[in-house]
Amino acid sequence: MALSYDPLWPRAGGWPAFEGTADAVLLGVPVWRTSLSPTGAHATPAAVREALKRYGTALMGPPAVDLNDVLRITDAGDVAEPDGDAGEADTIARVRELSAAAELVIAIGGDNSLTYPVALGAAATGLITFDAHFDLRDGVSNGTPVRRLIQDAPAASPLDTTRVDPTRIVQIGIADFANSVAYARRAADWGIRVITLDELRRRGIDDVVAEALEVAGAGPDPRVHLDIDVDVCDRAVAPGCPASVPGGLQAWELRALTRAVASDARVVSADLAEVDATADADDARTVRLAALCVLELLGGLAARR
Repeated sequence: MALSYDPLWPRAGGWPAFEGTADAVLLGVPVWRTSLSPTGAHATPAAVREALKRYGTALMGPPAVDLNDVLRITDAGDVAEPDGDAGEADTIARVRELSAAAELVIAIGGDNSLTYPVALGAAATGLITFDAHFDLRDGVSNGTPVRRLIQDAPAASPLDTTRVDPTRIVQIGIADFANSVAYARRAADWGIRVITLDELRRRGIDDVVAEALEVAGAGPDPRVHLDIDVDVCDRAVAPGCPASVPGGLQAWELRALTRAVASDARVVSADLAEVDATADADDARTVRLAALCVLELLGGLAARR
């Protein structure tokens, strides 16, 4: 069914192509080939762009403002084949180009392996993750990006890249029964700040975000990357995430966390990961939540103004 048209109610999405300058730029990074779970996550960037059309661009304030009036938002399309060494190198190079011209790069995945090249391309010095999992596994998969940012150098990229200091990494939403003790010990040994789901709910969003930004945004010339792994959410609101479980974050919690972190000028890039558009519920609730997180990132960027 075609969406209704109202000239007084502009819809999100459909932003112009990136042409060299922007406040925010979207980039599809449809990685999926190394996923530990069968996935159709490569279909998600297109699905999120389509879902954006279901939403408006107004922030209620007060005063009410339109994102399109305060931000120049553009879309750089997709990295054509982002998997593998060559694909990672292409992603790093493309994100680096966009980061030089935009205040915020928003990468839409794809599985969680996109976090590695996107954070490197953005020259991140700190990392905040919203994730039920540590992603500290060995090897190359959607379960390894945090470890790779700490330990690995890109195999095929000619660009200079900097590993991320683990003491500048904050992982929010780490859940019981979704990890192993071995990886919890690895995180502790490396100095990663882990804020479990229970701690987040005990302390509240504002307090946790303030600490996360202080840790990840420390040091000279800080550049923070935000990884939004939607499987941190309750399976009832994110059935299209293969690893989501009952009892995770509610949709409003993920949205509030996303806008709060994105409101800080030290955050220069973000990614949305682990949504499989081909496995979503009939009402596309997971994809629609991911689209709302894109808008929350833009809302955070607008708040900097």
